[in-house]
Amino acid sequence: MKKLSDDLLIETYYKAIELQLSEDFVYLVKLEIDRRSLTDKIKLSS
Repeated sequence: MKKLSDDLLIETYYKAIELQLSEDFVYLVKLEIDRRSLTDKIKLSS
């Protein structure tokens, strides 16, 4: 996940939720978003 750009990581997060992918996968993506301090760039509407 370190190779993904910040924008692509956030897009991946939204798409994973939209496609109802594994909760584990969504969790890992969210962990990386938190690690990069990008939490303010995602809407917590889900």
